[in-house]
Amino acid sequence: MRSYYAVLAGFGVLTASVILAQADLLATLLTSGFSWLLVVVIAARAVLAGVQGAVVGRFAARTKSLLRKRILSAETDRAGEAATLATKGVDAADPYLTGYLPALVTAVVVPVAVIVRLFTADLASALIVTATVPLIPVFAILVGAHTKAKTARQWRLLAKLGGHFLDVVRGLTTLKVFGRAEAQARTVRAMADAHVDATMRTLRVAFLSALVLELLATLSVALVAVPIGFRLLEGGMTAHTALLILILAPEAYLPLRAAGAKFHAGAEGLAAIRETEALAPAMVTRPGIRRRRGVPGVVLDNVTVHYGDTPVLSGLDLRIEPGEHVALMGPSGSGKSTLLALLLGFVEPTHGRVLIDGVDLRELDLAAWRAEIAWVPQRPTLFTGSVTHNIGFGRPAGDAARAAALDDVVTALPEIGEVGTGLSSGQRQRIGIARAWARTDAGLLLLDEPTARLDAGTEATVLAATRRLLEGRTAILVAHRPAMAALADRVIEVKTLEHV
Repeated sequence: MRSYYAVLAGFGVLTASVILAQADLLATLLTSGFSWLLVVVIAARAVLAGVQGAVVGRFAARTKSLLRKRILSAETDRAGEAATLATKGVDAADPYLTGYLPALVTAVVVPVAVIVRLFTADLASALIVTATVPLIPVFAILVGAHTKAKTARQWRLLAKLGGHFLDVVRGLTTLKVFGRAEAQARTVRAMADAHVDATMRTLRVAFLSALVLELLATLSVALVAVPIGFRLLEGGMTAHTALLILILAPEAYLPLRAAGAKFHAGAEGLAAIRETEALAPAMVTRPGIRRRRGVPGVVLDNVTVHYGDTPVLSGLDLRIEPGEHVALMGPSGSGKSTLLALLLGFVEPTHGRVLIDGVDLRELDLAAWRAEIAWVPQRPTLFTGSVTHNIGFGRPAGDAARAAALDDVVTALPEIGEVGTGLSSGQRQRIGIARAWARTDAGLLLLDEPTARLDAGTEATVLAATRRLLEGRTAILVAHRPAMAALADRVIEVKTLEHV
């Protein structure tokens, strides 16, 4: 953005220079005669506007592409909000980048240049313009403070609506089975109505503020024009000077009016960009240590994790030897999944350290470290395509499918839907197991209750695949059922903080 502001400032200075030259030549045309230089200046102003539009458009396209990449690569469970921001949200940033910011920079440079020129032409007119020009940004700031809150609320409601709607669509089958579809439809309609109301309130403020700014600018120009008319009639001012001031005075207010007119569209875009920053903050790249591949040892040294003000883990000490299999058992909310998130690098400890073979995880190359982890979550994310593609993501997956007892599924279902349409819960879970099998170079295995929602027969199949998967790897298993815990060398009971 700093380079973008510098480019806009350069265009602003060139625009101000062309405006001053054009005003002088127009006054000369009306009092003395035609000059071909005026044609050159007008053509230069048109070319300058076209070049600025092209540069601004290219920057906006690049910025929107970067924002979308940031959203799509964000590690977030707010899928609905991410989808809304990646589509409508990023597009809403366009008026801010291509309209408001260029107008804002021009509104800073051009009025200053015009006022300086007016001081060399007529002191009284220059003082009037100097006194009235600040009124427009003052009123714009007052209106903008009110608009900012309304626009932020509008975007929060839109993101909430998008997220809830996506969840409803994904769970529509279950909602129909339990007779809750109509209730959720009413909820979506109510949220949509709230967003419409917020949008209309924002638009009303936009229209009223535009009226206020236009009225201020018109009255300010009149304060300059009326005295000049009387002085011209009395012979106290030359025609060239009078025309120069009358041409320049509106130019002092025009950029401010343009910035004010684009403020509300810009405020919407800025709110969308801030929502993107909140959802997917910019990652600060840092050089990390690449450990030698192999089966790792893991140590949690006095680890405490807070989500906001809420403690999830407190003073946790744990040592897991290379190749050891550890099962974590305990009630929901005791921090078992948070411990896995720590090892995946999704969460950083508030206090304490996570050591991998004696090296702080924060010092490791995170991408290289994650490449050494096979993770089986509670609900594996599935994509539209073949079962083998969902397992190997383009790499050979036949052996992994056979290891997870998925041969019959590969044959029977050549194509599956985005949320695993056509698959049972056990088959989805076995795809997660097969993905871990496909990670042949992974030395650490993390399993987050892979059998929590399976029947006894399916659980036995998944456990058999998991038992083979554990061989030769360090493993941490989050388990609720004794059958899963039986696969571990050691069982650790994790308690909620209120029971500690």
